[in-house]
Amino acid sequence: METIKFDELGLSPQILRGIKEMGFEETTPIQAKAIPVVMSGQDVIGQAQTGTGKTAAFGIPMLQKVDPSVKKTQVMILSPTRELAIQVAEELRNLSKYMHGIKILPVYGGQDITKQIRSLKGGIQIIVGTPGRVMDHLRRKTIRCEDVNMIVLDEADEMLNMGFREDIETILEYIPEERQTVLFSATMPKPILEITRKYQTDAVTIKVVKKELTVSNIEQYYYDVKRKDKIEVLTRLLDYYNPKGSIVFCNTKRMVDELSHELTLRGYFAEGLHGDMKQAQRDRVMANFRKGKTDILIATDVAARGLDIDYVEAVFNYDIPQDDEYYVHRIGRTGRAGRTGKAFSFIKGKEVYKLKDIMRYCKTKIYAQPIPSSEDVAQMRAEKVMDKIAAIIEEENLRDMINFIEKQVNESDYTAMDIAAAFLKQALGGGETAPEGYGANDRYDFGDTGAEDGMVRLFINIGKKQKIRPGDILGAVAGESGMNGDLVGTIDMYDKFTFVEVPKEYGKKVLAAMKNVRIKGKEIHVEVANGK
Repeated sequence: METIKFDELGLSPQILRGIKEMGFEETTPIQAKAIPVVMSGQDVIGQAQTGTGKTAAFGIPMLQKVDPSVKKTQVMILSPTRELAIQVAEELRNLSKYMHGIKILPVYGGQDITKQIRSLKGGIQIIVGTPGRVMDHLRRKTIRCEDVNMIVLDEADEMLNMGFREDIETILEYIPEERQTVLFSATMPKPILEITRKYQTDAVTIKVVKKELTVSNIEQYYYDVKRKDKIEVLTRLLDYYNPKGSIVFCNTKRMVDELSHELTLRGYFAEGLHGDMKQAQRDRVMANFRKGKTDILIATDVAARGLDIDYVEAVFNYDIPQDDEYYVHRIGRTGRAGRTGKAFSFIKGKEVYKLKDIMRYCKTKIYAQPIPSSEDVAQMRAEKVMDKIAAIIEEENLRDMINFIEKQVNESDYTAMDIAAAFLKQALGGGETAPEGYGANDRYDFGDTGAEDGMVRLFINIGKKQKIRPGDILGAVAGESGMNGDLVGTIDMYDKFTFVEVPKEYGKKVLAAMKNVRIKGKEIHVEVANGK
């Protein structure tokens, strides 16, 4: 269908400013269809899946209608989970950033109810809550519905699956009859249709059919990988593509834990997310991922339900999903809001038939790809550095730098090509210089390294200035070599380098294991230290 720009919808300048700051220009299909209808005040039945932009589809017209001068609850949004309630509230806050006087509050179980009651007394126009906790507040009369003129049931099918039907119907009875009722659901089972018949009036049905849930902006590939080689292939792809944010999907909680541990030991910013984790842990993990403190989120399908993060550049199916629909949900985490994304699936043996089923279901092509070699990774990194250099050449005034380089060429035996090659090597992580008296011996003749008896002292070209901690060094050395962490000796950290002592019998093994290793995403070089 033809796309519509937000500035064609008659929205207030404040809302348009919030939309623009969020990076949205054109509506998604569900937004183009739903926003005008919701703004007209009609009841709506919207059939759309996660990742279609449905929060903005009801959130934008809702904000257009809310009166900031009235310090009473005017809109109620019911969500199936705490995570989704928080996400919806956050998106509404971003959309209403330039609307003065609008207050939005998520209410959910697991949070101190007295804290929520205190917030509610401040005059909240929009409440986003889980049905159970909203019911608690209604019984306590801490949420008043006299001024509510709009209620939204978000992911209604999920709320019913979780046993909230009775709560939903009770809440709807609290809301004045002269209201607008908006319902969004990925599927339309019989109980949903019963609710729409009972609680909506002349509802307009808006449906985004599957062909509009396009994955055309997502490049999809698969790799033929043995189970034991999956971690190596994953890390190589992470190094090759270097995505800004990644989600890795596993089929089991155990695999999430194992993989997050393994990636952390290899120096990646990775954290796991699954249903057995305490809510506080899950909130912390999600906050870290949203803020960019964590680059890689490893999750099960259930834990990732309702995740709505715009900047995910790559999705990895570490395990192929059992349900075709889960594949769509998974890869839909990338390629959001008109951006492009990449999806990678690891398969072996008979799983290729499952992949063919998925392709038929999605009406899409998933292409076989060769696994990048270490040389490919190095080449890609060099090309990215050269792209940055090209941008600097185009945009910056380099006259002073050129004069300095010419002076160096004239006064030394180096050519401009030598200097350029050295800068490139440094940019790729291979040019860190050791302090005087260290390094310069890439051989296994330990001799006197200045270590305690029975230990060998190693030099690593990374230190405090790269925000590395002793625990990062310990984790990398023990994790890569398989040595017990208790055996690692003194770790001396300086600004640009570190010394670590390991038992002599492990010296060769550590040196061999630490080749091509990254700590916190940075390539390192390890060698035997000279005597003090």
